[in-house]
Amino acid sequence: MDITSAAFWAALGSIILANIILSGDNAVVIALAARSLAPHQQTKAIFWGSAAAIVMRIVLTLIAVEMLKWPYLKIVGGLLLLYIGVSLLSEEEGEEGEHKEIGSMMAAIRTILVADLVMSLDNVLAVAAAAKGDTVLLVIGLAVSIPLIIFGSTLLLKVMDRFPIIITLGAALLGFLAGEMMFTDPAVTAHFGEISHEIVNTAGAVGAFLVVAVGLWLQRRTRNSSATA
Repeated sequence: MDITSAAFWAALGSIILANIILSGDNAVVIALAARSLAPHQQTKAIFWGSAAAIVMRIVLTLIAVEMLKWPYLKIVGGLLLLYIGVSLLSEEEGEEGEHKEIGSMMAAIRTILVADLVMSLDNVLAVAAAAKGDTVLLVIGLAVSIPLIIFGSTLLLKVMDRFPIIITLGAALLGFLAGEMMFTDPAVTAHFGEISHEIVNTAGAVGAFLVVAVGLWLQRRTRNSSATA
């Protein structure tokens, strides 16, 4: 596609818009993963995590159509997302004035990458459709989206500091996505047929409840163990 053509810029705008709309949940997990780091590490984790996730998403987009046909892939991805949601919610922040343990930046980036990979399985199809098979256009569109995702993650991180309830809501979102993902896996639809939206949404709600319940229970157990130590 000619870079000077109106069609090129229209398609590029479509890719950027689609990525912004579909990356809200990715910004949530990036902010959740970075919140346990020291302030000077948070910016680095958000930048490198977002950049690496975009590169991975480009590769995933090129093969997503085939990958989504693999049975049990989304079930495994959903279970991973449940684990990530519980892990991020159960992290102990420590009390005000205490020395805050510095989390591993590489661990945070790894969490961002795994979560982004799982959550992008469905999202990349919309981006691929907007690119219309043009790999150069796809790369440019996703690369331009990096600053937007970084901005969203940084903003969420600041809001989480002021309103901790957002951490719980973010973890619940991951659980909801996990529940939805598992019930739309090809292996599930092959055995039970197309699952209705009501059942898929119910599965998402159950996933959200499980993540919040287990995460808060683990957080409370850790706090009690620290108090009795």
